[in-house]
Amino acid sequence: MCYLFESFKGWKAYCEEKKVSLHDSVIEYEVEQKNAESQQIKSGILKAYQVMKDAVKTGLEEEMTSRSGMINNGAKKVFNHPLTVLSPEFQKLIARALAAKEVNSCMGRVVAAPTAGASGILPGTLVTLQEIHGLEDEQIVEGLLVSAGIGLIIEEKASLAGAVGGCQAETGSAAAMAAGAMVYCLGGTTDQVFNAVAITIQCMLGLVCDPVAGLVEVPCVVRNASAASIAFSSTQIAVADVSSVIPVDECIDAMGEIGASMESRYKETALGGLAATLTGQEISKRVLIQDIEILPDDELLE
Repeated sequence: MCYLFESFKGWKAYCEEKKVSLHDSVIEYEVEQKNAESQQIKSGILKAYQVMKDAVKTGLEEEMTSRSGMINNGAKKVFNHPLTVLSPEFQKLIARALAAKEVNSCMGRVVAAPTAGASGILPGTLVTLQEIHGLEDEQIVEGLLVSAGIGLIIEEKASLAGAVGGCQAETGSAAAMAAGAMVYCLGGTTDQVFNAVAITIQCMLGLVCDPVAGLVEVPCVVRNASAASIAFSSTQIAVADVSSVIPVDECIDAMGEIGASMESRYKETALGGLAATLTGQEISKRVLIQDIEILPDDELLE
């Protein structure tokens, strides 16, 4: 029987008892769930990573203007800006996370990892990590498998949906998955991987989901970039063996408790936060009018 990803403590114990790696335990789970061969699972993950890389490339090379007008080639502007605030690598990280998420906002092809609203975080982090450290695709695949296990546990113990737990459940979970994957790709221990997840969640707790006009554009796109940077900082902290103090399972429990107590207007309803500002409401009205105007006459009559 495979491990069912109920807790991080249980995941570690299972791997130690069975003498399997974190990523192999995820493959076992996928093989059993999908009645597939392990190579099929790896090939599927590799294909997903290629889609992630394509989304980054598309967002940095093609026109990225959303129908609402709120998204307007921001990734390219960041990528090509002559002023490097921190380092060229950091500039690329931010641009890549923006790029993949902009592709989603402009109706392009992305991997929902774990959601479409957080689809820029894993691509931005892993493409950049691979470039910096010269990692093989096989190593990234193993990291992505570990990130999948992380996501399974978060889904079980809390939520991955903004409508249930706020943006902490979407970009927070994606950043935690990315941090854990990066530590694993860099050869970190199980404790370091889980510590990276815990630190990331601690940094993202309480983040509300307040999409302007109900669209997954503002502030969603820029939050992908911020979450990617948090994932990198958590990775750096974790590989240095700095403790999260609060165990990872308890951090996820806290995220679930906060999500459950969060008012509905802060959970993807576009009724609170940035969506409720004067500018947010004006954009919402404008977008609604545009949508009505493009409807065919027969649909308007209905």
